[in-house]
Amino acid sequence: MKKDLLSEYDLSRKDFSVIFEKSRVLKKMMQEGRSYAPLKGKTLGMVFDKTSTRTRVSFEVGMYQLGGLALFLNSRDTQLGRGESIADTARVMSRYLDAIMIRTFSQESLEDYAHYSEIPIINGLTDLLHPCQILSDIFTIIEKRGSFESLKIAYIGDGNNVANSWINAAARLPFHLSLACPEGYDPDPVIVNRAKREAPLGVALLRDPFEAAADADVVYTDVWTSMGQEDQKEERAKVFRNYQVDSRLLKKANPDVMFMHCLPAHRGEEITADVIDGPSSVVMDQAENRLHVQKAILEILILNNRK
Repeated sequence: MKKDLLSEYDLSRKDFSVIFEKSRVLKKMMQEGRSYAPLKGKTLGMVFDKTSTRTRVSFEVGMYQLGGLALFLNSRDTQLGRGESIADTARVMSRYLDAIMIRTFSQESLEDYAHYSEIPIINGLTDLLHPCQILSDIFTIIEKRGSFESLKIAYIGDGNNVANSWINAAARLPFHLSLACPEGYDPDPVIVNRAKREAPLGVALLRDPFEAAADADVVYTDVWTSMGQEDQKEERAKVFRNYQVDSRLLKKANPDVMFMHCLPAHRGEEITADVIDGPSSVVMDQAENRLHVQKAILEILILNNRK
């Protein structure tokens, strides 16, 4: 049966566990230099409407390491750019490919692909959500702390797709989530309200970043200006100036706090250099783990799908 990864909210607790365990095994195998090619003869289509470093490289390398082939597809270079419908594109690509990873603007477009496709669709990022990033982040926390359960995670900054995905994860998994966002830059209200009802250990949306960071086990931030918002850069710099994660804010957290950032980072804006390059930072481990977690997602979805 076809299964997609459009949002981590759609995953069961068992799904999370299966992904994390498979990620652990695949990472260990790679570190030991063991060859493993379960996706030999399989092909992944990668549709990019937005620029990318980590998403493209990790999916392309991951598919290669699993024995398969990844095809980079820029929508401007396909018939989508000339007005072909998503429905027709998804149906045709289902005849050629074994899965499609899509990095685009609209969550609705992604869901249209999933509706018409006979093969798994993976959300590589939309304006609303970034599930592969948060799955990799939680896997990193498990590696560093042994478990994510009962930890307090503080997210500081823009209520963007990364924030929305953290909230979705908190609606499914037992960790505390505290977010500090400026007024007018909150996460999606539907996602927030649902999580407040369903989160096992609670989700708090605050204005004060120091309050959000108090006694946190993990402090997380993202850029103040996301792709497509470049014309708002100066305005956002003013609005977010009190939401910078620096050593002063980090002192409000637990002494062994981990600092996380999904990258790319802008030192001197949302994060200071002494924090992101300091001993509390695990950002490069996060970035590496995109490879291992996405390999797990590819193997699980492709091998479990029967056209």
